[in-house]
Amino acid sequence: MRIVTTAGFWLLMGLTATAIAQDPGTVVEWANMKSTAPAGWKKETPTDKLGLRKAQFKLPKAEGDKDDAEVVVFYTPGGGGVEANLKRQLDTFAPAKGADKVDSTREKIQVGKYNAVYLDIKGTFLKKPFPMAKESTPFPDYRQIYVVFEDESGAVASVWLRGPAKTVEKHKKDFDAWVKNFK
Repeated sequence: MRIVTTAGFWLLMGLTATAIAQDPGTVVEWANMKSTAPAGWKKETPTDKLGLRKAQFKLPKAEGDKDDAEVVVFYTPGGGGVEANLKRQLDTFAPAKGADKVDSTREKIQVGKYNAVYLDIKGTFLKKPFPMAKESTPFPDYRQIYVVFEDESGAVASVWLRGPAKTVEKHKKDFDAWVKNFK
């Protein structure tokens, strides 16, 4: 009887581990599209009070980094347009130590049926307690990948992957695939 109980325990543990390993991730709805986030992303309750954050995730830090990265999905009716949002994101960064400007690249991509802009920013992230605050806390060697577009209604849909540069690089491939899988 004891052997069956022990065998049953290990069978149950194996099935539980298999179920966890096969976790398909969280389905995210964004601008009338869906995509399943990678299983390793930890879903969090969105932290804004206005309901503009549609999904939020923590991504585990890379070896040697102090902080995790975050992915945040936004949907903003009346969000000010693509160019204003790109400028706002660039303004949250200062040049890296020794640089004379913020390092950024911009390209056009397709997200579902939408033409989007993909902005990759590197430098010192200036974290503010709220968007209009004058004071900020600098986080050197940070990176943000920001994707933004307008839907048919004129609402701005955007998502970012932001955190320490090594951690963002660690998750970039999964983030890019996830964004491109929105349908």
